[in-house]
Amino acid sequence: MRNPFRPVFLLFTMALLASSDEGLAQWNGEIEAWGNNEYGQCEVPSPNMGFLAIAGEGLHSLGLKEDGVILAWGNNENGQCDVPDTGAFVAVAVGYHHSLGLKADGSIKAWGHNYYGQCAVPFPNNGFAAIAGGRWHSLGLKLDGSIVAWGRNNNGQCEVPSPNEGFAAVAGGCYHSLGLKTDGSIVAWGHNAHGQCDVPSPNEGFVAVSGGYFHSLGLREDGSISAWGLNDRGQCDVPSPNSGFVAVAAGWIHSLAVKEDGSILAWGWNFYGQCNVPSPNNGFVAISGGVHSLGLRAISTGVEDEEPTGSFILIQSVAPNPFAASTAISIFLPTPGPVCLDVFDLSGRLVDTPLNQRLPAGNHTAVFDGANLHPGVYFIRLTRGSDYATAKVVLVR
Repeated sequence: MRNPFRPVFLLFTMALLASSDEGLAQWNGEIEAWGNNEYGQCEVPSPNMGFLAIAGEGLHSLGLKEDGVILAWGNNENGQCDVPDTGAFVAVAVGYHHSLGLKADGSIKAWGHNYYGQCAVPFPNNGFAAIAGGRWHSLGLKLDGSIVAWGRNNNGQCEVPSPNEGFAAVAGGCYHSLGLKTDGSIVAWGHNAHGQCDVPSPNEGFVAVSGGYFHSLGLREDGSISAWGLNDRGQCDVPSPNSGFVAVAAGWIHSLAVKEDGSILAWGWNFYGQCNVPSPNNGFVAISGGVHSLGLRAISTGVEDEEPTGSFILIQSVAPNPFAASTAISIFLPTPGPVCLDVFDLSGRLVDTPLNQRLPAGNHTAVFDGANLHPGVYFIRLTRGSDYATAKVVLVR
């Protein structure tokens, strides 16, 4: 089986979010929230725009803004909504009563309920590429592909199986943990009374993973979803047809998935309406679930700024953006030389290299073909030696 991942992790791709997009058509990330709203966890702070990532679990929610600021709302009895810093975050995650933020320098900030040490990030607090929260425990994926886990360990959920290497993604359930390997297999450990750690065969071809209260979800490379563990409310009964999915998220007792057309499907426990996706059900690029549900929708502003000038390499425009099949990337080189134009998805996987050659000085155009890719957010990186420029683009259907 081919390796679906390149060993470039989330820290690299998320760091691109903070880069300048001058000269590029813009899009605003808007959050939809529905389901249990006992503590206002569905009441997104105004202005509801400019979000890049979301996280929701338990009774609170987090949203990461384009400027690296985290907004938090909902239950705050343990200070889980009191964000300790004002910016430079590149990823967010939540536990039941605690919150996590990944900084651009690879360190993790954690706040909220800390009775089990779930906010006490182990030393050395650096080199992290991704984060995840369980009920009372926390997980961090290192740039070297190893996982660090801390907090409550009553079911071994913090004891990462050996060999602790080659991981590309991490997820936390209630009392269990999951890691996605670079070879497309999933490793699961911790509480297994309901089979939530028994990954279905064949354990291969996975590209994303998520943990719920007592169940787990895995998204396969072919766009299908595998679900396992407790199924008392149908949270493991993936709706038919089980195909064309591009993202998954496990709530406490329900499940969510994004389709290629940007719509969300939700199934399982629906007591609070957490499976009733608000209209219009389109344009979504990310999801998260607790006892409520969150969806991040990409909305194009249609605005294109004046092209920048200067002595550095530039990505002058990406048009159209968002796009449905292919988009043209215009670049500027002040001097001749070898250049490389790469496109990455949210997991850090290299999905395309539209350009890799020596070019003369001046303006050039390359085409990014997304016809065979899942809809969502992608990141463009132009490099020449130590110089680089970045941009983001949204693929829609």
